[in-house]
Amino acid sequence: MNKNIPNYLTTLRVILIPFFVFFMVTDYAGAASKWISLAIFIIASLTDFLDGYLARKHNLVSNFGKFMDPLADKMLVSSAMICLTEQGRLAAWIVIIIISREFIISGFRLIAADNGVVIAASYWGKFKTNFQMFMIILLIADLGTPAAVMIENILIVIATVLTVVSLVDYLVKNKQVLTD
Repeated sequence: MNKNIPNYLTTLRVILIPFFVFFMVTDYAGAASKWISLAIFIIASLTDFLDGYLARKHNLVSNFGKFMDPLADKMLVSSAMICLTEQGRLAAWIVIIIISREFIISGFRLIAADNGVVIAASYWGKFKTNFQMFMIILLIADLGTPAAVMIENILIVIATVLTVVSLVDYLVKNKQVLTD
C-alpha cells in the first residue's frame, strides 16, 4: 500500500470543504444543491474514518496525519455547523459550545506537545465526532417529517452533551499538563 494514502485522504477532505460550503450556501444547482452538499459531506466524513483505519492498520501514522487529520475534521464539522446556523437549522449557541471545545482542546494539545506530552483521541471524542457527523447529515437532508425532526433534536442534544463530556474527560485525564 502506498504509504501516503491516509494523508491523501486527509488532504482530499480539506479540498472538499470549499465545494461543500459552496453548495450549502448557494442554489447554484437549484434544489440539487442540498443533495450535492450532503453527498460531499458524507464522502468527506468517510475519508475521516478511512484514513485513520488505513493509517493504523498499515502502521502509516505520520506527523502530517497527526496534525492535519484532527484539523481537517474540525474544519469540516465547523464549516457545516456554521452553514446550518446561517440556514436557521442549528442554534448559534450550540455551534459556539462545539467550536469552543475544539479551540480549547487544540490549545490544550499545543501546551501538552510543548511539554513533550502527546494527548491521544479519547473514546468520548470519537463518539462526539460520530454524533456530530450524523447530526449534520440529518440536518442537511432536512427531511422535515416529525420523526426526522425528533431524531435531529435528539442528535443535537447528544452531540452537545458529548462535546462537553469529552472536554471534561480530556481536561481531567490530562490536568497535569496545565499544572506542569
